[in-house]
Amino acid sequence: MPDSFSNTVGATVRAEMARRRVTQRQIAEALGLSQTQISRRLAGEVAFNVDELAVVADFLGVAISTLVVSAPASAA
Repeated sequence: MPDSFSNTVGATVRAEMARRRVTQRQIAEALGLSQTQISRRLAGEVAFNVDELAVVADFLGVAISTLVVSAPASAA
């Protein structure tokens, strides 16, 4: 089964977090969510919404497009 958009975005966010040594707890606090809620988003179980991605991108110091550019296009 190919990766879903949510899985790919979660993996990209995790990679950017690792590069910057940012924890799930820090991202959770920035978003006003629990660490469990962030964990589910990073695992691709729950999709980040656009507002959340904007906050994450700002927190990590990257463009929002960095977090979604590697995600596969959905089939039409």
